[in-house]
Amino acid sequence: MTCQIKKSEFSNIEYVVLNKYEHDSETPPAPRHKGLKGDIGNIILLTILYMLQGVPLGLSGSIPLILQSRKVSYEEQAKFSFIDWPFSLKLIWAPIVDSLYFPRFGRRKTWMVPTQYLIGIFLIYLSTRIDNILGNDNGKVGSGTMDLNTLFVVFFVLNFLAATQDISVDGWAISMLQRHNVGWASTCNAVGQTAGYFLGNVVLLVLESADFCNKYIRSQPSNVGIITFSGFLYFWGLVFFVTTSLVWIFKSERTDPEVDPDQSIVTTYKQLYRVIKLKPVISYCVILMTCKICFKAADTVARFKLIDAGISKETIALYAVPLVPIQLILPFVIARKTSGPRPLDIFLKGFLPKLSMTVFMAYLVHLAFNVIDAKGNVPMYFYILLLAWNCINEVFCTSFFVAKMAFHAKVSDPVIGGTYMTLLNTISNLGDSWPATVALWAVGGLTWKSCDQAGIRSCDSASGAQECSAAVGHCVIAVDGFYIECFVCVVIGVLWYLWKKHKVRLLDALDVKEWKISLS
Repeated sequence: MTCQIKKSEFSNIEYVVLNKYEHDSETPPAPRHKGLKGDIGNIILLTILYMLQGVPLGLSGSIPLILQSRKVSYEEQAKFSFIDWPFSLKLIWAPIVDSLYFPRFGRRKTWMVPTQYLIGIFLIYLSTRIDNILGNDNGKVGSGTMDLNTLFVVFFVLNFLAATQDISVDGWAISMLQRHNVGWASTCNAVGQTAGYFLGNVVLLVLESADFCNKYIRSQPSNVGIITFSGFLYFWGLVFFVTTSLVWIFKSERTDPEVDPDQSIVTTYKQLYRVIKLKPVISYCVILMTCKICFKAADTVARFKLIDAGISKETIALYAVPLVPIQLILPFVIARKTSGPRPLDIFLKGFLPKLSMTVFMAYLVHLAFNVIDAKGNVPMYFYILLLAWNCINEVFCTSFFVAKMAFHAKVSDPVIGGTYMTLLNTISNLGDSWPATVALWAVGGLTWKSCDQAGIRSCDSASGAQECSAAVGHCVIAVDGFYIECFVCVVIGVLWYLWKKHKVRLLDALDVKEWKISLS
């Protein structure tokens, strides 16, 4: 139900565009006819490392669905959404990871090995506590009280470690692969991270669900799934330990100052400061920080409302499967358009059509509350409508992502290309994270509840809900804040488009010299 945040700076389209500009430069590109000889093992290793990175991300994506099935408040969901912020803020400590290391240990292994060991430790620790944290007393799901604070701390640290591992693996990929094969780092990232996210999210939610396994897999019903949450965490904790040990012992790290230059922390932060001072960058950062506000009701809140209506969390997770081909194929389909002189043209043309998807989703949520019966039976046509929404929405999400990455590659000053692109990508990720948190926080406050017992007017406060419960009543939603939020998002989106479309076109047409710090 959401546009998946692209956590890393590698993407196929980046290399398509960057290589195009390399051809236009004075330095000829590296020959491409040498093939994969000598790099097949490196490509396999990078794919595995990115897959390991995707597992904690998938786990982090599965927890909110589990929490919503346990009827946690939207305010609690908003608090938990902060676990995604490390990937939006990693630029703060990325220069430290790039600059501080033990030469004998290896520039990238200095950080990758400890972070992966720590991830393994956290997963094994979590495997011993997850049932208690989620309130599964004596194997009974949801029979106890959930410890949301511990859950938040553990997954925030996990994502912080995964973001740090991402910095080190991205840097290692540049020097690990031969120059004519460096574009394969993008493929390793896409395949590995997608596979890891799928394992940590879809596979876990589906195979851990007793209802799903009894309905579709088992011949004899059971009160537990094929796998358990604790067993899944323990298994991946061991995988992290074994893989990290093997890499530490058997994989040496070579240095190539030309493609992976070493520079001081102070120098990197000075470069970032010079970039941020550029007027075009300031204007573009405002766009990145505000352009996704209008999409968050549909992209973030809607999946939780569908769970409230009776759609299972396993079904929500499975809808990610048909989106993978779109994510992998579409960038190549639109590459010719995005690699041209106006890559943001796709973003502007698709903005209002994507905004209309908010209205479509509001209708689907309303329909879900009316067509799903008390036993949880869902009409087939609803599944088809929901699949159509997901596929169409993913086309917009992927197109926007590709357009932005192409634009970042176009305007980045080649003198500090890596730092420049990392800054723009980080701001883009932050512009995705903060509206999602605010959208979750706001929907609860916009929802009005009343008690079905006479004499008790409101259930909006904790005391009112307790009073209603004491009177053997139930709190029912009088006005659903989700629909109010959808309306507000559409209005904000139309106003934003009228406000910023000319600025986007201006920045898209601006001479690339205006983006160079060397001329500022």
